[in-house]
Amino acid sequence: MNRLIIVFFSILITSCNTSESSSNQSLKESIVEASDTIKVVIEKPLKLTKKQAVSLLELPLACINTEYPNKLGQTIGGKEDIGEPSALHPAFYGCFDWHSSVHGHWSLVKLLKSFPDMENAAEIKAQLLTNISKKNIESEVLYFEGKHNKSYERTYGWAWLLKLAEEIHSWKDPVAKELEENLQPLTNLIIQRYIDFLPKLKYPIRVGEHTNTAFGLSFAYDYAVSLDHQPLKDAISKRAKEFYMNDTSCPVGWEPSGYDFLSPCFEEVDIMRRILSKSSFDTWIQDFMPQLKNKDFDIPVGEVSDRTDGKLVHLDGLNFSRAWVLYGLANQYSEYEHLINIANKHVNYSLPNLVGDSYEGGHWLGSFAIYALQE
Repeated sequence: MNRLIIVFFSILITSCNTSESSSNQSLKESIVEASDTIKVVIEKPLKLTKKQAVSLLELPLACINTEYPNKLGQTIGGKEDIGEPSALHPAFYGCFDWHSSVHGHWSLVKLLKSFPDMENAAEIKAQLLTNISKKNIESEVLYFEGKHNKSYERTYGWAWLLKLAEEIHSWKDPVAKELEENLQPLTNLIIQRYIDFLPKLKYPIRVGEHTNTAFGLSFAYDYAVSLDHQPLKDAISKRAKEFYMNDTSCPVGWEPSGYDFLSPCFEEVDIMRRILSKSSFDTWIQDFMPQLKNKDFDIPVGEVSDRTDGKLVHLDGLNFSRAWVLYGLANQYSEYEHLINIANKHVNYSLPNLVGDSYEGGHWLGSFAIYALQE
C-alpha cells in the first residue's frame, strides 16, 4: 500500500549578500507518493528582507542626484530647448533618464514604507522633499506642456509617475502629505494625458521594452483603483478589453527578444487579471495562455551575457518583471500557486547581480527587483 511521505527541505534564497544565507531561506514543501510521483511542489514566494532593502537602497541613493551620464530623450525645437538635465528636469534628472529617476524615487518611498526604522530614514525623507518640491514639480509640468513634449515618456514614464503617486498616497508618514501635494500637478497632467491618448491609440504596442501598452495600462490602473479615479479606471478598462479580449495563443515561446525587459505575453496577463472578473479571466486565459494552469509549466530565465551593456542587461529586468506578473497572478488566484516556483527562479538568477553592478543596470534594476519582491 502506497503511503504519503511528506518531505520538507530548505532551499537557499540567494540575496544581494550571498554570505548571509541564514536570513534568506525559504521552505519548499513536497508531497511525494512512495512510487516517487510528485503530487505537489510549492515554494514559498521570496520576500524582501531588511538586509536586502539596505543593500537595494544604495542603488537609487547613488543615482537620483547623479546628473551624468544622461539620456534626455528630448525633441529639440530650438536652441532654447537645450539645457542641463537638472535645469530641464529639476525633480527627476538623475539615474540616466527621466523614468529611471522617477522609479528610483518610488524605490525610496517603497523601502521606507516597508522598513520605517532604516538608519538613514530621516536623510532620505529630506532628500525626497528636496527633489519633489513644489517648485521643481512646477518646472516638470512646464516641460511636459512644451510644444514638442506632448508624447514625452509615453506611456512608460507616465506609468511609473502614477506608481510613485500611488505609493506616496498610501504612505502613512508626515512627509507623505507634502510630497503628494507637491507632486499632484504632474500627477493630474499624466492622468489627463492617459485619458486623452488612449482613445487615439488604435492598436496596442506589443513589444518587450518601454512602449509596451499593457505595462503602461497596468500601473495606471493600480493608481486609478487605489485613489478611486473612476474616469481613468473606465478609460483603461475599456481600452484594454478592446485591445486584448480577443487575443489567443500568445507565442510565449518566441520570447525573449534580445533587449526585452518586459514580456509581451505576461504583461497582457497582468492587465487582464486586473480588469476582468474571475469567470471572464478564466475564459480569456484558456484561449490566451492555457499552459499557465499546467502544474508542469516552465519557462527558462532570460540569460544576460554582458551586464556592462545597457541593452543586454535588460534581460535581468525581464526576469524581475516576469516574476512580478507570476507572483501577482498566484496571489490573486490560488490555482496558479505553482507559478511561484518559476517566479522564484527568475528572481534568484538576477538578484545577486544588482549591488555592485555597473551603472548600466544599477540605475534602474533595483526598482524592478523591489517591485517583484513586494508582489
